[in-house]
Amino acid sequence: MHLPIPSASHDLGFGHDNYPTAPQIPMDLFISKKHPDLAHGELGFADSSGNLVFRTKYISSKRCSSSKWVILDKSRNPIISIYRQKNGYWHGFKGDSEGENQMTFKVQRTLNKIFRTELEVFLVKENSGESASDFKIKGCAFQRSCIIYGGDAIVAQV
Repeated sequence: MHLPIPSASHDLGFGHDNYPTAPQIPMDLFISKKHPDLAHGELGFADSSGNLVFRTKYISSKRCSSSKWVILDKSRNPIISIYRQKNGYWHGFKGDSEGENQMTFKVQRTLNKIFRTELEVFLVKENSGESASDFKIKGCAFQRSCIIYGGDAIVAQV
């Protein structure tokens, strides 16, 4: 996976009231379930030296119907929590929060075929209604590949 993400020392900005700033240096990330530092069921994103940069963790709640995926930084601090909604959307929130004012994005599946899936990502902006998607994700689960578009430009490839 090639993503233009910040270096490890760069502030991601998710602890503030703004979105992350533009990254300084593009970085290749390698996705694995078998990294030695991962617990069972976690998915890791490592840099070219094998150091974990991000990890995902699934948290199921028996008290309520909401379960979530949490993206953690290398120190295991929550960056984003992602909840599946009953209407088919996914909502992403800053850190480990769930409040409406902490929502950063929504994702909607627009195509779900056997060999092709498409998603639209809407960033939550202050004082704006629903608009065109900010990103589109097109992929194929069987080929384990996807392309992320920002407009007509390719932003990332897996």
